Amino acid sequence: MAAPAEITGAAAVATCAAMAVSYVAVLYAPTVLLRLPPPTSLRAFLHRRFACAAVASVASALASAVLLRVWSLGEFSDMLVVFGIRKDHLLEAVVIPLLLTSLVYAGSFVAKLWQLSSSRGGDGDEVGIGCAQMIVHRIRAAVGDAPFTEELVFRACMIPLLLCGGFKMHNIIFFSPVFFSLGKLL
Repeated sequence: MAAPAEITGAAAVATCAAMAVSYVAVLYAPTVLLRLPPPTSLRAFLHRRFACAAVASVASALASAVLLRVWSLGEFSDMLVVFGIRKDHLLEAVVIPLLLTSLVYAGSFVAKLWQLSSSRGGDGDEVGIGCAQMIVHRIRAAVGDAPFTEELVFRACMIPLLLCGGFKMHNIIFFSPVFFSLGKLL
């Protein structure tokens, strides 16, 4: 695989700023640009926002691939490496952060399980089945609302652009939250 193209620092910063602004702007596109009626429920609102975020994420990934000249379906796995998605580090990139993040919520999760099991009377097997169903429901809800589109845009797309723009790692560590804040500021 050929190395990603080098771009100027100014082009990298401008592209990252445009990605941050467009990521947030596209969330308002259904009501402002497309003049769709307001969503009828919270679930419809969240589905609409997720669809808009997915569009912004795909556009950011395509723009990054074009700017870095790594667009090649024949070498798709090599293209994913540029975005930081590698098989050899999936454990470190996915499982360990997920477990560490889940530790933050472990106390309230155990408390809710305890409350559920003590509020239900009857056979212990029924309580176990109810808890298992609740766990599956909560996991499915959490995965459905996962902010992976933000991670794709603000990390996987922006970091390679800044690296190819000549920025050092300590500058990128500073710039990444700035772009994320820029997106949230709008």
